[in-house]
Amino acid sequence: MNAHAHDHDHGHDHHGHDHGHHHHGPGGHHDHAAGASANRIAIALALNLSVLGAELFGAWYFGSLALLSDAAHMFTDAAGLAIALAALAIAKRPADDKRSFGYRRFEILAAAFNAVLLFVVGGFVLVEGVRRFFDPVPVASFGMMAVAGLALVANIAAMAVLSGGRGHSMAVKGAYLEVMADALGALAVIVGAGLIYLTKQQWLDPLIGIGIALWVLPRTWSLLRDTTQILLEGVPARLSLNEVREALAEHEGVGGVHDLHLWSLAGDDASLTAHVELVENAEPEGVRVALIRMLDERFSVRHVTLQLEQGPCCETGHLHP
Repeated sequence: MNAHAHDHDHGHDHHGHDHGHHHHGPGGHHDHAAGASANRIAIALALNLSVLGAELFGAWYFGSLALLSDAAHMFTDAAGLAIALAALAIAKRPADDKRSFGYRRFEILAAAFNAVLLFVVGGFVLVEGVRRFFDPVPVASFGMMAVAGLALVANIAAMAVLSGGRGHSMAVKGAYLEVMADALGALAVIVGAGLIYLTKQQWLDPLIGIGIALWVLPRTWSLLRDTTQILLEGVPARLSLNEVREALAEHEGVGGVHDLHLWSLAGDDASLTAHVELVENAEPEGVRVALIRMLDERFSVRHVTLQLEQGPCCETGHLHP
């Protein structure tokens, strides 16, 4: 879970209960992955800022509102990338007395914030696109196309840098979506500028912009949904709470399972706590070790806390399913 996490198993009997804890701390692996993710985002941010400068200059030099709007989009994304980079740096801090789980959730908060930013930008593009249908804005198509071409090349390079890490980090996934939106925006500007240059139809510009926004928003919703699920301590998407419950309950020596909780800290891990009732004459330590091994091998749940109880449990605090 953090740099200080470690592997250990222990159990002890106390007032009829056996408490088992098992932790496979992915500390070193996470530090390496977080460092790689931070490097990817830093490169993408540098490319993003370069493009932002070029688009601001192009908007001023060619008098292009379309480039200025895209530059505003780029500025929003640059802010999102900077926040994601800061979040990854904070996430590497070890757990302390105030944050016993560490700081990895900052990465999830950054991804959620980036998703909200993308929704705001997407909404702006939709509103601006509708407005331009009724109030067309003349564009300097040739210069606009040249600057957008430069932006597209830089964004494709940033996407290539980020693509290797988006399966392991939600911060990188959020950054990848932002850069992809930028690349599509640049492509839309190029296509729109070319068509406007050939046909003189100004309404093509807002039409393409609206189409891009409608394509990006569903993917943004997916990112926001996934991050919200983690922040609400939801069951990881790859796991079924009922399936895990049945696997525990059907295990030899187990008479029942309750107070089962399954959650993820940062999207790439899973934690579980449960009260497990043992059948008569069951050997607590053997059952505990077997359950922990089963959860690891079958479900890849490696941070487990089990409270083993001899006989039916009737305490009020244990009535939860």
